[in-house]
Amino acid sequence: MGIYLSTPKTEKASEDGENDKLRFGLSSMQGWRASMEDAHAAHPYLDESTSFFGVFDGHGGKAVSKFCAKYLHQQVLKHEAYIAGDLGTSLQKSFLRMDEMMLGQRGWRELAVLGDKMEKLSGMLEGFIWSPKGGEANDRVDDWAFEEGPHSDFSGPNCGSTACVAIIQGNKLVVANAGDSRCVLSRKGQAHNLSKDHKPDLEAEKDRILKAGGFIQVGRVNGSINLTRAIGDMEFKQNKFLPVEKQIVTADPDITSVELCDDDEFLVIACDGIWDCMSSQQLVDFIHGQLKTEDKLSAVCEKVFERCLAPTAGGEGCDNMTMILIQFKNPSNPSAPVTNQPQSSAESSEADNKIAEKTEQN
Repeated sequence: MGIYLSTPKTEKASEDGENDKLRFGLSSMQGWRASMEDAHAAHPYLDESTSFFGVFDGHGGKAVSKFCAKYLHQQVLKHEAYIAGDLGTSLQKSFLRMDEMMLGQRGWRELAVLGDKMEKLSGMLEGFIWSPKGGEANDRVDDWAFEEGPHSDFSGPNCGSTACVAIIQGNKLVVANAGDSRCVLSRKGQAHNLSKDHKPDLEAEKDRILKAGGFIQVGRVNGSINLTRAIGDMEFKQNKFLPVEKQIVTADPDITSVELCDDDEFLVIACDGIWDCMSSQQLVDFIHGQLKTEDKLSAVCEKVFERCLAPTAGGEGCDNMTMILIQFKNPSNPSAPVTNQPQSSAESSEADNKIAEKTEQN
């Protein structure tokens, strides 16, 4: 669903960066859509030993995706589980914390600024404004004090966003995902999905939706959205007798942990605007081909957009497009055991996401 332009906006907001372990490139493009609702975050120095990358694909507006890009990494960094070394729990709790932070007067005010006052800004400028650099992003950690005001009873936004986040700390890679953005690892040229697309046709998702009092109509939750997990979308989270993890739509992410090894070449995080047009293996193959002649990673992302962009409005290739490409610089772990091999994306969808590494589903 969505309104299309008469001609696509093909200007791209791109960025490249690196640290001693990896280098990355990213890009975003509005395309045929009437507005840009994607956001992203890239912090190669979340702290001295950790990198954070995330793609947030908004629906119904841009406010929630921008909110996640601005605040999610801060919540991860300050969480007690992160300080204790439990990256998975800190990510899971921070995803759920986003919904809490968007309630009340403070939540309303933040979303109003991100979603409304910034509507006048578009294109390249917008992309840079909502992709803060790592150095400036962590200077101040907000304690999110309660605010009194006319919107103190605000129950949260009815627009929402996917969130697909990767944290890299030493040889450890932890991915958290809610929604249908996707994270894929290239290992010896093979694509390995490190996240699962949360769609209404998945049995576990369908079961939760029905038990929470929802329904699925024409492949959409309550006839509305075509994904089953998201941050925001508070209209689907109103059952007061159920915990947040059991609501019709939940922000509770799947968590996947992987031990990186020498065979790992790069990681891709992208919104469904890419995955609607290319399979995981097709994208990995395309990137490998591009890297033979192109060293700038953001330029590779731009080439992917050009490959995916539809010639006319309507159907696949007409969505907003955002992609982060992370290339590992040095050998990670020569002694990584064979049992750490992820399932290949060429295998069945059910087996694809039961990765041999530690996977937590809360």
